[in-house]
Amino acid sequence: MSDLPSSAAPRPTSLFEQHRSLGGRMVPFAGWHMPVQYTGITDEHLAVRNAAGLFDVSHMGELLLTGDHAASVVNYLITNDATRLQDGEALYTLLCNDQGVILDDLLVYRLAPTRWLIICNASNLAKVAAHVGRACENHCEFQDISASSALLALQGPRAAEILAQLEGGATATELSGFQCLETNLLGLAVVVGRTGYTGEDGFEIVCPWNEAPRLWKALLDHGAAAGIRPVGLGARDTLRLEARLSLYGNEIDETTDPFEAGLGWVVKLDRGDFMGREALIERQKHGSGRTLVGFEMVGRGIARHGYPLLNDQAATVGICTSGSPSPALGTSIGLGYVPTHMAAVGTPLLVDCRGRNIAAKIVKTPFYKRPRAR
Repeated sequence: MSDLPSSAAPRPTSLFEQHRSLGGRMVPFAGWHMPVQYTGITDEHLAVRNAAGLFDVSHMGELLLTGDHAASVVNYLITNDATRLQDGEALYTLLCNDQGVILDDLLVYRLAPTRWLIICNASNLAKVAAHVGRACENHCEFQDISASSALLALQGPRAAEILAQLEGGATATELSGFQCLETNLLGLAVVVGRTGYTGEDGFEIVCPWNEAPRLWKALLDHGAAAGIRPVGLGARDTLRLEARLSLYGNEIDETTDPFEAGLGWVVKLDRGDFMGREALIERQKHGSGRTLVGFEMVGRGIARHGYPLLNDQAATVGICTSGSPSPALGTSIGLGYVPTHMAAVGTPLLVDCRGRNIAAKIVKTPFYKRPRAR
């Protein structure tokens, strides 16, 4: 996600003072003051992999659709099939335009037959809210509740253990993956989803904006013995990269379609009409000629966003979309687009790291998968 223009002053979330008191290093991100790290990216990353981490993701957007036709509107807007959801279920999906390119990636929660919650990226909120709002006109009620809602993410193998200690938390821990629930935590009306952006088990909690500090403190207090850490944007990025989760503005944007990005699995072309369907049929049929791949550095170097990817003749063939050292794997990894004929696992690459061509190879992704049982 890209920052808003510099003329727009970054806004604090309701947890700004908590971040500062914990030593959070604050940076402008997507129009907000956000913590990039507290104790260090590696420390926070490994806390999530081994115990638990707590993230402030209140910069994300929350859109509520209600009414008898809300389900039909949601299903028309997204590429995935919302009709397969039961009450209390969620799915990951894309929002495409009529040209079949990606406006945003979303989480969609079916709270009730007539009540749907959409979570969108911070940098795309204005665009997505306008797009969804137009589709709702004369069909269902639409509310952008982002300004009154905070969003916390509790992630890691001990997340459920920690959440269960809060008043009302035990009920939420009964959720399975990609299930959601309107419930109460500490007496607060919240929406809890067993979802996340780290490759670990965990929960995302939508709560009232002004009450987020109380919930944040309670989770940190109750999770202290389990090794919980507050986690910033830096480790959020390395965690999602290890799990091969796309970041809008890096792997996906309005120049990419779902198929080249490896997201064809959330495009259900056989379910009837939806926005962008005809264009997506053509894009799937003809292909773009490029594919998003994961790669591992063989030589000593770190790939970064925007670095050119080269073939074995040192000719530029693609671009790195994300790259970083992997704290969990002890190597340097990256994602990038290459010509489809070069996308096979094992294919050698060179990464132009500021004028030095460093050897790499395409590998199977995700780079990291959490153990089945801990």
